[in-house]
Amino acid sequence: MLSGTLKIAGTVNDSIVDGPGIRFTIFTQGCPHRCEGCHNPQTHDFDGGEEVSLESLLEDVRSNPLLDGVTYSGGEPFCQARELYTLGIELKKSGLNIVTYTGYLFEDLLEQASEENFYRELLSVTDYLVDGPFQLDKRDILLKFKGSSNQRILDVKKSLAEKKAVEIQL
Repeated sequence: MLSGTLKIAGTVNDSIVDGPGIRFTIFTQGCPHRCEGCHNPQTHDFDGGEEVSLESLLEDVRSNPLLDGVTYSGGEPFCQARELYTLGIELKKSGLNIVTYTGYLFEDLLEQASEENFYRELLSVTDYLVDGPFQLDKRDILLKFKGSSNQRILDVKKSLAEKKAVEIQL
């Protein structure tokens, strides 16, 4: 039994736009970035959304045998890094990959990582990180899995091993 809760704005059971393959997407609630032109402005308010158990999210994911992975979107997933890390451990046991979207840069997450905020732990269960804030003046609807050209898609395992951002094409 997985304990804990996550504050979410909602989920999508079979997304094909939030990472490679068929994905279960979790939209976390609360975001400090509040990027102009954000695709999910309803996720900004930390007082919005609903509390859901990690166990129920895990059950929802496991009920779909067609999934390739799970995407943590937002809001800002790193505001609930401990809970997403806990869920991520179980998702990895099921053979699923994890994509995490963040308005932070990979380098800043590493620099700010501490035992209290669980940034490094969330990175450790993330396969691909889409980092950087959405920038309306760099918006490009032709980009795959990201909204603006300043954002990067990173191979997290390689980035952690090399201690620098390693971009990847998905």
